[in-house]
Amino acid sequence: MSFVISPFIPFPNISWWAAISGAQSLYLDQAEHFQKMTYRNRYYISGANGIIQLSIPLIHGRNQRAAMKDIQISNKDRWQVQHWRTLVSVYRRSPYFDHYENSVNSLFQKQYNYLLDFNIASIRWLKEQIKMQFEEQLIDEYIKVYDDAVYDLRKMKPRIEKSVEISYPEYYQVFKDRTGFLPNLSMLDLLFSEGPYTHDWVNSHKRDILKMLNGSIVN
Repeated sequence: MSFVISPFIPFPNISWWAAISGAQSLYLDQAEHFQKMTYRNRYYISGANGIIQLSIPLIHGRNQRAAMKDIQISNKDRWQVQHWRTLVSVYRRSPYFDHYENSVNSLFQKQYNYLLDFNIASIRWLKEQIKMQFEEQLIDEYIKVYDDAVYDLRKMKPRIEKSVEISYPEYYQVFKDRTGFLPNLSMLDLLFSEGPYTHDWVNSHKRDILKMLNGSIVN
């Protein structure tokens, strides 16, 4: 696909990056309303006991209908400290965490007031590390339905891929011997395992990943 429309989400998952890979332009929708129980303020990583959900707390909680560009982060609980400590605890034994540690830590040292700002910073950081090439365009007007030339990722739902009967391609995970392989986590999980080979891995498995993604997007 040449054009992809996406919500602003933090550290997007592997399937998201497979969809973006090779795209000419990424449209980021800042006009859509925040949707609770979605990827818009959370990302998932692997842990010793299974999947760990890392959520970004919001002012007024998650039950709101404001445009994404107006959603504010609640920083009173020092969520960045908690997220960073979790990432270090989980990934310090992964093959490439040391290589990216100082760089990604910078995202957790700066205070962000708006969810949109942290989310786009995380996307741009991953884009640079993975060395993907695509243009970003911020969308100021909400359009519910795009034509078939635009691949719409706004309806992705967390963890719904477990209901799709397609085998997800596997890679090394620190706790795989305890939990089994956990599919479609945040791209951080793949990056810390594959390092500079991450983009090649995504391209090699793109077809299978997109089959899973197409079957899991809720219409």
